[in-house]
Amino acid sequence: MVDRVDTVEGYHVWSETYDEPRNGLFDLEEPVVREILDAQPSGTAVDAACGTGRYAAYLVGRGHQVVGVDSSPDMLAHARIRVPQADFRPGDLHELPLADDSADIVVCALALNHVPVLGPVMAEFARVLRPGGHLVISDGHEESVSLGSIPSVVRADGRPARVSTYRHRVGDYLRAALPLGLQVRRCEEPRLPTNPPRSAPTAEVGPWKLWPWCLADLVPEAARAVDAGRPATIIWHFQLTEQPTSP
Repeated sequence: MVDRVDTVEGYHVWSETYDEPRNGLFDLEEPVVREILDAQPSGTAVDAACGTGRYAAYLVGRGHQVVGVDSSPDMLAHARIRVPQADFRPGDLHELPLADDSADIVVCALALNHVPVLGPVMAEFARVLRPGGHLVISDGHEESVSLGSIPSVVRADGRPARVSTYRHRVGDYLRAALPLGLQVRRCEEPRLPTNPPRSAPTAEVGPWKLWPWCLADLVPEAARAVDAGRPATIIWHFQLTEQPTSP
């Protein structure tokens, strides 16, 4: 039996190792997200669910005044050390600690998979954005979640656990965003390599916290066929074109 934990407990454990080794999804989503951000003028930017401040650091480097928000005190502690120029605040995606119409950009990276319903969070993004502001989201692709891309942690008492994770279809983002005046400017689905390296099968199964990925070592050719060219993340660029209304 594996426990399910919320993001506060899960990221309390994960915070010590979140940046090393580097999450492979970063390499897929960062080029697209940075390209979108590079096209925007400097202003007030919010890194929502900022984690250890990965995008807060990038936004500061682009000349933005940055507010980072996260529900995990442990992740915020790392972010404050990493990006001392930013203003980091404890808070939840459902109730961001920012005033209405106060941000030019909101970035939310690899976090909405932990939210069961997108509508209320999208409404918060729209609330804090100024009309004309930009919302940039990256998330684990629904196919990845279906195949088991769910963060695993070991609790303080040694018991295994997984962070609550939800699958969102493409239409779920649109149904949540469009009624708020958030219009689609771009959508990308970065894919895994079409010709991944070949490996020999192994008879040993890795530890539970590497499941289901370590199971691929038993049948590497089958896993290679499944993963070749599979979308691993989804990236959205929305722009608020009118004053949002309550959903």
